[in-house]
Amino acid sequence: MSEAINHNLLDIDSLSWAHYQEAADYPYPVSYWGHILSIDSTGHVSALYRWDPGGYCHFHRHVCETTSVVLQGELHVQTFENGEPVTSGIRRVGDYAKKPPNDVHMEQGGPEGALVLFELYAPDGQLTQQLDADGNVLRTLTTKDLQRALARQQMQAAA
Repeated sequence: MSEAINHNLLDIDSLSWAHYQEAADYPYPVSYWGHILSIDSTGHVSALYRWDPGGYCHFHRHVCETTSVVLQGELHVQTFENGEPVTSGIRRVGDYAKKPPNDVHMEQGGPEGALVLFELYAPDGQLTQQLDADGNVLRTLTTKDLQRALARQQMQAAA
């Protein structure tokens, strides 16, 4: 039986966040934050991510089914196919998106940043692949990686 989990997703100051960024000489300004809400043994992951104003996440491919809802701000999304941008758009508060595996994209916080709830389903444990500018896989994020991050997050919250 699963443990009950309750969070106020908009009370971001009460959550433990991991900050992801790159050095100033990186090709674009990477600055986003993650908080894992839950992971279960079947591959369901719930996580919050927030972007600083104008900050990007890493260029990546979701290798699992992914659902998202924008809770605050705007999320600017550019989708790629065969290394070329094919669509771009702005997701605003309340916007819901459900994407199949292999969605390649970049996300950027709008002028006020963004707060987004993600629900991922990865029965094989494979979540996302960080890509280089040519689309080569730099690293793969798995549910095991997130379980380790969740343990660190819980230790940080308890301290």
